[in-house]
This record gives sequence, C-alpha cells and structure tokens, in this order.
Amino acid sequence: MLEMRPDCEKCGVDLPAEAPGAFICSFECTYCAECAEELDDRCPNCGGELTDRPTRGKPLHAKSPPSTVRHFHP
Repeated sequence: MLEMRPDCEKCGVDLPAEAPGAFICSFECTYCAECAEELDDRCPNCGGELTDRPTRGKPLHAKSPPSTVRHFHP
C-alpha cells in the first residue's frame, strides 16, 4: 500500500490523498505537478522517474489512512 505522503517535498504544498496532482518515484518521494514539471519528471533524491500518484478515496481513509508525516524541509 502506498504511503500517500501529504505534501510536496520541494515546495510544501498540500497533496491530499483523495486529490489528483501528486507525482511519486518508486521510493514514494512526492512532488506536486508544478515541481515535478520543474524537475523534468526526475526525482532529485534517487534519479527515478516521477509518475502520477493514484488517488485514495476518502471512504478508505479510516481503514487505510494516508500518512500525516510531512517531508518538506525549507
């Protein structure tokens, strides 16, 4: 199951699990669409490809909650 991180690691914008617009690499580093485009869809941490993160419907959050740990460090 994906961790579904709550924010962009580069700019800190909120990325709700139920909303589209998040991009992840195979290590689940997470970026917003604007930052992913700025990074040319390459993860700066591992060099992997950034791809669209699937969404997780809000009704599933109780059973499979998204992460609340933020990864943005200014």
